[in-house]
Amino acid sequence: MKLNIVTPRTGLAWVRMGLRTYFRQPLALTGLFFMYTTVVLLLAVVPGIGVLAGGMLVPAASLGLMAATAEADKGRFPLPSVLLSAFRAGRQRLRAMLVLGAVYAAGSLMATGLATLLGGSSPAPAAGEGPAMALDATTGLALLFHLPLFVVFWHAPALVHWHGISPAKSLFFSAVAVLRNLGAHLLFAASWITLFLVAGSVFGVLGAALGGTGGVQAMVLPLALILASMFSSSIYFTFRDCFRADADEPGT
Repeated sequence: MKLNIVTPRTGLAWVRMGLRTYFRQPLALTGLFFMYTTVVLLLAVVPGIGVLAGGMLVPAASLGLMAATAEADKGRFPLPSVLLSAFRAGRQRLRAMLVLGAVYAAGSLMATGLATLLGGSSPAPAAGEGPAMALDATTGLALLFHLPLFVVFWHAPALVHWHGISPAKSLFFSAVAVLRNLGAHLLFAASWITLFLVAGSVFGVLGAALGGTGGVQAMVLPLALILASMFSSSIYFTFRDCFRADADEPGT
């Protein structure tokens, strides 16, 4: 396994390849992403362990969605079982993936807890303040505190699954790959943020014109699911171009 250094404009290529692959199997890839989000939401309502369990599934689920993209990129139909790829790669890699899950869940809980502590909450908004003000501050801080977590985990599940790298080394190599190819990753992120904002604005206006608040929800919620599915379909290519196996490219 070796690290590839790519040009910043490669970030745009990742977006294009993700969109192209998504439209090869739009129903399958959207359905798989919906399955993943449904499982996480169901786990979240389990008292006590739900949030922790959902966090532990993130690396394995991210790998499953990347494996689904790899299948679609090869012209194959990704079956639901592809989401379990991380659990079918042998005991050693399964243990490594579970370690990643535990580290991610702990880091996410710490980031969220710190954001809540600093951002506060507003069960009873003061006069003149909207109820979302404290929530927005807390959400913004939570995203900020999650950024280092995203960097070290961006490629880690794929490195564990496709290259057999240990959890600690996968986190290190993931951070190195993101930082060494920072221009490409930043352009990739900026492109997707722009797509989300533009599409959300356009469909929000259309929904409001057609049916007011209900129309906005009817248009924007399905759009968010589709855009998130498209985004997840492009993550595989960020890994594929940043790392190469010594012999063949990684596969499922």
